[in-house]
Amino acid sequence: MAKKSSKSPECPYCGRNNQEAILLPPGYVCTDCINFIHETLKDNQFSQKEQKKTVKLGPVPTPKEIKKFLDQYVVGQDQTKKILAVAVHNHYRRLEVQEQADKSKTKASAPAGYAGSLEDVEIEKSNILLVGPTGSGKTLLAKSLAKMLGVPFAIGDATVLTQAGYVGEDVENLVRYLLQNANGDVELAKRGIIYVDEIDKIASKTDNVSITRDVGGEGVQQTLLKIIEGSICRVPPKGGRKHPDQEYIEVDTSNILFICGGAFVDLDKIVKARIGKKVIGFGGTAEESDNTEAKEKSSLLSEARPEDLVKFGLIPEFIGRLPVITAMNELTKEDLVHILTEPKNSLVKQYTKLLKMDGVQLEFTSEALDALAERAIELGTGARALRAEMERLMTDIMYEAPGSGRNEKIVITAEMVKGESKK
Repeated sequence: MAKKSSKSPECPYCGRNNQEAILLPPGYVCTDCINFIHETLKDNQFSQKEQKKTVKLGPVPTPKEIKKFLDQYVVGQDQTKKILAVAVHNHYRRLEVQEQADKSKTKASAPAGYAGSLEDVEIEKSNILLVGPTGSGKTLLAKSLAKMLGVPFAIGDATVLTQAGYVGEDVENLVRYLLQNANGDVELAKRGIIYVDEIDKIASKTDNVSITRDVGGEGVQQTLLKIIEGSICRVPPKGGRKHPDQEYIEVDTSNILFICGGAFVDLDKIVKARIGKKVIGFGGTAEESDNTEAKEKSSLLSEARPEDLVKFGLIPEFIGRLPVITAMNELTKEDLVHILTEPKNSLVKQYTKLLKMDGVQLEFTSEALDALAERAIELGTGARALRAEMERLMTDIMYEAPGSGRNEKIVITAEMVKGESKK
């Protein structure tokens, strides 16, 4: 090293004259720039070490443990929760075994009494299709699974997806959302869950060949099935459309669990036509008739087969990537009342806690809960309608309660729910 002597050459990086400049290629470099370069190199080395870290899976919970966790957040749907619990356990157990095999570089040995060999057996991914009416808890189930497993989660709407090159969202954006929620950790993202909602909306509604391209239907199914099955997805780091000069992040989707959901309106009619099921009833009240119809619809959806989904408009290759198919029941009034009160984060518990912080005791009569459930059924959006009704009901109360400075008890009655009384 040599310090500059008589003249004050300019730093090639910042252009300033500095009496403490040090001779380094490509010339005299000022101490400020040297310190900056040192810190930059140190941060870059740290970043590279972080990227090389391997994400290790924790112990995979048993199906019973998964269902018990889901019971805290989702009311009813016991059969669906069992099917999901088994599928999710198998998926992450598969990843756990792969990780152990990669670490030990040994192959699985066959159990005693087994004539064949397990060395070349590959366990395929169990992607899931949830069939059920709006507001029955499809999205909540997927979110709850990701929360329990501690893996990143992303939601996409199939109705806005298009083939590459058309106005709309590229299918690859689903993986980009997951990567963002994993804070850019590619290894963590590869063990995440992607939920694709409204998947029934990309079904082909007709067998007639259109003159124009099928931008949002079969074409999207063809693109989706490649990602769902497992492929290297090149994701633009900053989103938007791809262009030749852009750098990409490569994400292998082979181990990402995909859960697709949709209402599949009139799928029950397709199933009914196939099995020739008829229901004979006599009279009864309107409520009993509605319950019978809901039970019949749920029963028919539970018997849906891949060929019914093909007739609905999904291509066979796409259905083949979703081997686990389960139907969710339409929510009854009793289910909606339980949703209001029983789950860990139920609406009644949330509002009770909010008002308690302001010294106000909140209470709902059973008639009020029934009235809220009935209004939600009228809106026809299942559990989603409950929040809208609760927000409408509680707006004035939440406006007046904070800062009132007095301890009081508020009892919500059916008349208040129906708008017949404010107190």
